[in-house]
Amino acid sequence: MQMRTGLKASKTALCVAFYFGVLILLPTQLLAQFQDPVFRKIENAEREIFEKQFENTLWTGQGLYNPQTIDKIPTIELRARLQAAFGNPTVSIRDLITGPNFRPGKAIQFEYWFVVDGKIPLMILDLDGPFENGLVYVGPSEFVDQMPQIKRTLNRLLIQDVKEFSEFEDYFFSPEREQWYLASYKDGAFTREPIERPSFAPRR
Repeated sequence: MQMRTGLKASKTALCVAFYFGVLILLPTQLLAQFQDPVFRKIENAEREIFEKQFENTLWTGQGLYNPQTIDKIPTIELRARLQAAFGNPTVSIRDLITGPNFRPGKAIQFEYWFVVDGKIPLMILDLDGPFENGLVYVGPSEFVDQMPQIKRTLNRLLIQDVKEFSEFEDYFFSPEREQWYLASYKDGAFTREPIERPSFAPRR
């Protein structure tokens, strides 16, 4: 009995030593897989650097379709949550409409660009301005296996960590409705008001 007890204690000690030994020897990259991804928003002034750095990226939405709470929330509310978490969007329709290749069918209300963990580009944008639920997500195909965790972390950042919405005001053009809108969150209320063509928008 004493021998068996001693053997059992020895096995336990070996298992504990092996476990901690493995943790010590694990590469930093492997340990990083158990940490939440870190998001850095790209500011509007950094757009050209971002585009040049990731100009050869093969973009995909694969891995980002796994359903989360943010997929069921109105986009206009998510915009207020994004404003609270990350500030102003990287791109708005103001940045696109004066470009030579702008087409009304490509109109967006906002785009947030990120670099995740210092190497993974991610773009988040609206689907139909303030008239839909959820967001559109685009990431690199080479990191598709990491996309589910990235989306789960984003879900936490926007749902659990955001305690109060932040005010915003965006323009949006709906080609289907042939109508301009001012989408906003102000004084505790969401609005999507039809408006005349804003002065910054050229006639086409």
